[in-house]
Amino acid sequence: MKKFFKLIIQSAVKLFTSFAPQKDMTGHFYRARFFMLGQFQKLMMQRIRIEEHNGHLLSFVVPNYLSDWRAQTFSTKEPETLDWIDSMQDGGILWDIGANIGVYSLYAAQAKSAKVFSFEPSVFNLELLARNIFQNGLQDNIFIVPIALSNKTAFNKMRMSITEWGGALSTFGEDFGWDGKKLDENFQYKTAGITMDDAANQLHIPLPSFLKMDVDGLEHLILEGGNEVLKNVESILIEVNDHFQEQADGVQQILTNAGLSLVDKKLSSDEFSGSSDPQAEAAFNQIWKRK
Repeated sequence: MKKFFKLIIQSAVKLFTSFAPQKDMTGHFYRARFFMLGQFQKLMMQRIRIEEHNGHLLSFVVPNYLSDWRAQTFSTKEPETLDWIDSMQDGGILWDIGANIGVYSLYAAQAKSAKVFSFEPSVFNLELLARNIFQNGLQDNIFIVPIALSNKTAFNKMRMSITEWGGALSTFGEDFGWDGKKLDENFQYKTAGITMDDAANQLHIPLPSFLKMDVDGLEHLILEGGNEVLKNVESILIEVNDHFQEQADGVQQILTNAGLSLVDKKLSSDEFSGSSDPQAEAAFNQIWKRK
């Protein structure tokens, strides 16, 4: 019976998604397929998951597994990130670099009334980031910056291994991923990149007092372009892979030179617990504070 229903579903999906070239694009069946696909997409975008942390309720649009997983694990995947946000003063300025679909941007804006600048270059994540901001009525607190941060201001290639809402594991201007190894690339496009200092000076983005960064291995390169921005930062939460030596050494040198001290480090995600990959066991969220 399960095989029968699986066959029916596969046949239906193939029927409505396989579009062979047609001379007549006005036929009823041709238009009906687009109508049905449009209705299905609308239905998926109406799936909402509500999660709570410290008395704060957040609503997430969850049209696929990855986005739903991010919403479900919002308060458990990286508790140190939420604790760090809770330590912020009310009304502060946060740069969320690598915002993804915005789970931490949303929490900072709601729980701490922060003014959040959410940097996210993924064309797949931007839609859900915008929808989540609107869903929670936080349009006046969160500003989307749909540009990749880099160590130079220029156009370059955005390489991605996951092309889904809520996906990660991408890189900009390089060919390596979060572990320093060559990225398993499935998709790419050229887009604009900008340094942190140019983002502040040319886009007139207010300097952050708090900065969160999770960009899959590019952390040290992005920090290279932010000497002026870092002078203003009170605290940084940044993901660092201790086995990716270039990244780990670069982050330590730049943040130390900026007058910050490492005060805490924890495994960056419980999804790594029990992993057989030694690289995964070396990925930490580091918290740095002004000396």
